[in-house]
Amino acid sequence: MSTPLTPNGPMSGSVGGQQRILSFAIKDKAALYAAFMPFIRNGGLFIPTTKRYQLGDEIFLLLQLMEEPDRIPVAGKVIWVTPPGAEGNRAVGVGVQFSEQDKGVARRKIEEYLVGLLTSERPTHTM
Repeated sequence: MSTPLTPNGPMSGSVGGQQRILSFAIKDKAALYAAFMPFIRNGGLFIPTTKRYQLGDEIFLLLQLMEEPDRIPVAGKVIWVTPPGAEGNRAVGVGVQFSEQDKGVARRKIEEYLVGLLTSERPTHTM
């Protein structure tokens, strides 16, 4: 079962506290759509990974979108964990909420690529 971090739930706040650097490249719109978490404040991405993260872990993400030459540096924290064996054959990984530090740069860039797809009802890695 996937475990989202809820603002008022028992898992709110910084649980893990570790900071890690994670490099993530998305090469096509379908993969970006499946990974994007627009329902999260400041936006976020689901990152398929078998590395163990805990809710609240601080992440520094180096995000490469499509064929862009430069990576987008994004600070964030783990707010979602999908463990091995999750219901519905879900991909194993973590959801990272973007911090306010980048002032929405990563979210806007992702939304530019997904214009017209954000209202789709196709399933994603998280919903």
